[in-house]
Amino acid sequence: MQGDPVASCLKQLALTKIEPFDLIPRRDLVEKLIELVLMGPPEGPAHITVALEELASTICGSDTSGVKVVVFGGGSGLSNVIGGDSRNPGWSSDPFQGLKEVFPQITSIVCVTDDGGSTGELIKDLPLIALGDLRHVLLSSLQKRQLKKSYGLDSEGCRRTAKILHSLFNYRFEYKPASQAALLDKANVTLTDLPVKMAEGLQELISSLFSEKRLLPLLERPHCLGNLLLVAAIYRQAQEGSEPSSEDIIKGLTWLTTLISARSGSVLPCTTTPAHLKMLYSNGVVVSGESKSGKSHRRCPVDRVVVEFVEEPHVPDGVLQAVEEADIIVFAPGSLYTSIIPILQVPGIAAKIRANAGALKILVANLWAQQGETDISREDPGRRFYVSELISAYHRNIPGGVQGLFEQVLLLGLQDIPGSILQSYAVEDKVPIYLDRGNVWREGFAPIEARIFSDTALKDRKVQHDPASLAGAVKTIWAVRNHIPREVKSSLAPARHTIHAIRESHHTPHQRRQILAEELGRMNLDTDLHSRILEVCWNHWDIQYEHFRFAKGIEIIQRDAWKRSREWDNVFSYYDPSDCLIKIREDIVLDQKKFELSFLVGLGQSLLGNYAVKKEMLPVMRDSIQLGRIFQITLEPESSRTCFFSSSELEEFMGFVRMNKDPENQCVYTRLISGKDGFTPPGMMMGLVYAWYLDSRFSSHVEYKMAISQVPVSDLVMEQSKILHRRNDTVRFFREVVFGHTY
Repeated sequence: MQGDPVASCLKQLALTKIEPFDLIPRRDLVEKLIELVLMGPPEGPAHITVALEELASTICGSDTSGVKVVVFGGGSGLSNVIGGDSRNPGWSSDPFQGLKEVFPQITSIVCVTDDGGSTGELIKDLPLIALGDLRHVLLSSLQKRQLKKSYGLDSEGCRRTAKILHSLFNYRFEYKPASQAALLDKANVTLTDLPVKMAEGLQELISSLFSEKRLLPLLERPHCLGNLLLVAAIYRQAQEGSEPSSEDIIKGLTWLTTLISARSGSVLPCTTTPAHLKMLYSNGVVVSGESKSGKSHRRCPVDRVVVEFVEEPHVPDGVLQAVEEADIIVFAPGSLYTSIIPILQVPGIAAKIRANAGALKILVANLWAQQGETDISREDPGRRFYVSELISAYHRNIPGGVQGLFEQVLLLGLQDIPGSILQSYAVEDKVPIYLDRGNVWREGFAPIEARIFSDTALKDRKVQHDPASLAGAVKTIWAVRNHIPREVKSSLAPARHTIHAIRESHHTPHQRRQILAEELGRMNLDTDLHSRILEVCWNHWDIQYEHFRFAKGIEIIQRDAWKRSREWDNVFSYYDPSDCLIKIREDIVLDQKKFELSFLVGLGQSLLGNYAVKKEMLPVMRDSIQLGRIFQITLEPESSRTCFFSSSELEEFMGFVRMNKDPENQCVYTRLISGKDGFTPPGMMMGLVYAWYLDSRFSSHVEYKMAISQVPVSDLVMEQSKILHRRNDTVRFFREVVFGHTY
């Protein structure tokens, strides 16, 4: 029928040419090709699907045996993409997967700032870098081809060996093993089931744990056996009676790598210099320590990260050579501030990556927002976290910014994940990091969404990167690299210069612990108190040696003898300048959290020393009616004052607690208290803020006071602005003056 609109549309569609790639539901060519390789051809006409299948087969069949790959990261993220998460109980059922199988010439460069778990216990006793992530990645790097080549094993023998090594490296003990035999029995490992030379080498390492004088203390603490094997391999290289050098660390790691049949040199630390992580939050607080950052609950976003080294950091030659020769450079998923950034703050590494202009460079974005790092947006604390913010965080914290470090951002497409699964994660307060594609493009990077999650894990309603799928995606990107835009104009502002820091004390964590133990030793504490307080100080790296200058000891006061007034506080500890003792009520000692708070409050108060000669509360009367009170402090004269603070610093602090200096007597400070208003005296405020700064779980009412720094300030409310400035100045005072952070 003439003029029939339906017929006209059908005719037009009949003339339309359908491109084969139109059948693949992805945005651009690279994403479509990855989908094709991972999922196979879509349904459609045979002549089209056959051509697509041939293309997928060609990409999968391309030879990558000689392609040199460098992957940066730390812990689970790096381990998983290299060869599956080797800490997972099911890893040994499929140990030969991931990037190492597609790209056998692969090198992992590992972050070494971890200070938790077994690693944290190791650095208490030894002046070494953090080894836990190295051990984790080392096991994941085990290669079937190397096992066959080195030990003549068949495929079944390779799997059996991987299973034994998995049990051995991941075995953890809480109490000192009675003997070597008991240790192996508990680990459920029989070394004779391994190839002879491998068994002999591992037996040598285990024996040294029970015979080497420098290693014997390690058995007294809870540990992961794999970490101790790596320590033993390192000390095997060191001269008797001396601590390992940088060369010894690399030689020991390389020896163990070869022994278990990972490729020699395939796992390297980013530096052999002990390092410590410090996070500056937007409220001005610095949190020290990688493990502590995840527990800090600061309720505000991270602004900057600084890696602090005990001396000028040393980068192994193998790291720089691997980066220089790399065909592909990959940044593995992992903790934003505690994985990639610490590596790239090591001098020389970021510059070396930029200098390799010919390499394909890929950032694998994280799946989930992480507590203490990416759970709060810096731009808008009230909303979700985006991929562009990951990139901005790298840009702020890496020397020279992100230009030249990576070009593609590979990430998991959330549209492939059932909404019900995302909702179940949300119930657990776990939310994904969302792609804002336009912003990522404007920042100068090409986002690539792909199905790089594990289908097996998804059946258990879990979402995680799949090593095989991610390896397939990287191989596809490599195959079509000439079709990827690599010159995208970035909207990012030039990066400010970010430098690493050298710890002024030049003490390793092990040495710091020894010095703290000596400081506590002069307090004549009983063994239990000494041990508990040493552990508190170990957990709070910002506590300075000098903070113990005015505390001569601790006195435990029986509850019925506790005469301290509760008019101003509900904290059952204080510093007594008359005898220089921190006094804690007896029942508080039984609860570790309360004891920790009480000790920190007392230690903070002790910084004021004998600053006050007299404290008094004077009534304000009018017509026989008390209108309020005046709290008055008379300072000890400067000539006889023993105090952590200089006179100008003490005056500054008194201003923060709203104490007003008497213009006629420079040693007298007063504060008017109206009616029944509450009031926290300077000494108690010093102790409470000291404890709050170290851990916001303590001193909850201080956290409430400080929360104003996260509230938008109205220009119409002048008092709010004054309070905000006072809070910010108080935090700055504690950051810079009390805890000595200058960044």
